[in-house]
Amino acid sequence: MLAVRYARHNGAVTPGRFRLAIATAAALTGLAAGASWPAGATSAAGSVRAGACPAPQQPPAETQIRRPRWLASVLITEYFPAPERFFDGRLVRAPGLPGRHRIDWLYSARGLAMQGEGIGLDGRFYHFAGPYSLTWRTTSGHTTYPCRLAPGYWTNGSPAWIGPTALSASHAVTYPLGAGGWSGGPPAVTIGAAASATFAAGPALRLTYWRDAAVDPRLIPAGSHLFVPAYCSSPGHGWLTAADQGGAIIGRHIDVFRAPPTTTWSSSVLRDQRIYVVPPGFARPAAAHCR
Repeated sequence: MLAVRYARHNGAVTPGRFRLAIATAAALTGLAAGASWPAGATSAAGSVRAGACPAPQQPPAETQIRRPRWLASVLITEYFPAPERFFDGRLVRAPGLPGRHRIDWLYSARGLAMQGEGIGLDGRFYHFAGPYSLTWRTTSGHTTYPCRLAPGYWTNGSPAWIGPTALSASHAVTYPLGAGGWSGGPPAVTIGAAASATFAAGPALRLTYWRDAAVDPRLIPAGSHLFVPAYCSSPGHGWLTAADQGGAIIGRHIDVFRAPPTTTWSSSVLRDQRIYVVPPGFARPAAAHCR
């Protein structure tokens, strides 16, 4: 699920908008592969970009679509809520959640604290509830912050863990495993945090798998209907709703909300696609349909 789309709250990343950061950047880096509904898709997964903040760049100007029309050269990526079954950490209690949940699902960069929402082992939705001022740390335990003017980049490398962080003797982030032992060796030191992450039941944003997508509202108005021929075999028969947005969804790029894949972290990327955009107030044309 893993998408750079994020909002800010008091200068910090606001989960529920950053979950797309990993997915989008992941899809574009091509570090791992998977499969999904779209025919002919080339898929990928990876991580957000690391290193010092680059010079800020303004996204290209866009003219919002006012009447139904085809849009060419569209990039299509996918995102999904983080499934707890993808994780292997020890089951622990967490503020705001019933029962016990895997520690890396709660606090790692692929879990709730970054993705914003996920699906627990009990099949229920849960989401990160703040505080949004918590500090992220890299795999080596150094603090890192999202670049304010360059979405997808971090000041000191990609984030790995939030809140209290255990480091091994080799100065690498480590966490207790559900099967016993530690992911990176026994902890040699634990770095404290000023506050603890909290969580809550339910999704961060109510979306429907394979029927909703994130868009750049400068180009595609919120609430638009989108006909995507590559998704004709999906439950929506090619039709999606522009129901979300984010900082890394720029211009001719849509991000489809999908069900978690069977293969861990796999998702698809489609390039140079044509989609039909129907802004709010217009009816879907009968000519736009799957054959």
